[in-house]
Amino acid sequence: MAGVEIKQVDEDENGMRVDRWFKAHYPGLGFGHLQKLLRSGQIRVDGGRVKSDTRLQTGQSVRVPPLPVDEKGTLPLTGKTIRGQDDGDVLKQMLLYEDKKLYVFNKPAGLAVQGGSGVTRHVDGMLEAWRNQKGEKPRLVHRLDRDTSGVLVVAKTRSAAQALAAAFRARETRKTYWALVRGVPKKREDKISTWLVKESTPDGDKMRVCPHGEPDSDHAVSHYRVIDTRGQILSWLEMEPYTGRTHQLRVHAAYIGHPIIGDPKYFYADQNWELPGGIQNRLHLHARRIRIPNPSGGILDVTAPLPPHMVQSFNLLAFDENDGDTD
Repeated sequence: MAGVEIKQVDEDENGMRVDRWFKAHYPGLGFGHLQKLLRSGQIRVDGGRVKSDTRLQTGQSVRVPPLPVDEKGTLPLTGKTIRGQDDGDVLKQMLLYEDKKLYVFNKPAGLAVQGGSGVTRHVDGMLEAWRNQKGEKPRLVHRLDRDTSGVLVVAKTRSAAQALAAAFRARETRKTYWALVRGVPKKREDKISTWLVKESTPDGDKMRVCPHGEPDSDHAVSHYRVIDTRGQILSWLEMEPYTGRTHQLRVHAAYIGHPIIGDPKYFYADQNWELPGGIQNRLHLHARRIRIPNPSGGILDVTAPLPPHMVQSFNLLAFDENDGDTD
């Protein structure tokens, strides 16, 4: 990169540490070189010197001196940034893993997996761009809610789809989600077991916890573990669904009194609770990791990076992703 540049801090970057901002924009920039630029005052924010742990605010100006690496070429995928992009290009940006039998994508929040009322673009439709030479379209084998980001496995062939679907039915799959929730659960880890039934409401279809035996109800089991907390304001949970019911984790979080931040269907805040400053009012639920028998052999084990709005929240709350990535 030649010449000094002045860049503005975006809304999604509010609260991000300076060193993490540079890592996001210039992934090839070494830590030692960055520290040297900071110490010598070549990097400045609004004209002033800063340290690596200084937190940025929306609209601030970052002075970027000439660097030995280029800026990252693509913006993080969100429901907004994919607009106008070619389906094949978006799929390439989403791709985390590929072999001869399957793809694994990191679905951005805001992108639907399948079509529905008012949905004009979705993963299933985008997969038309990746039909193989035999004309076979990749097949969905599981779902994520539109506003939930993270790991999505797609089969390349009919036989792979059948094998993956069988693994889901046999509970041979381990799916790990990360969520930020209101308050702090009394138990550090627990099992949630309820019955759920779908009901129509003025705000659309929702799932409701119901008594055992209610017509059309299904049993739902989830597990959670508290990874970290910030006072009594909120918690970072690891959640694992044993069953795969619609909105299961979202309903179960609300059921134990700790709804997921930004959930438009199941979050009911009391008058004494306010969303912490700088945190976006968007669903903070991310499919972090999946482990499943791979039709090609062995165990598929893939982890998906957090979406931009959750990166922003983790930075503001000083949560360390390494604390959550355990076996």
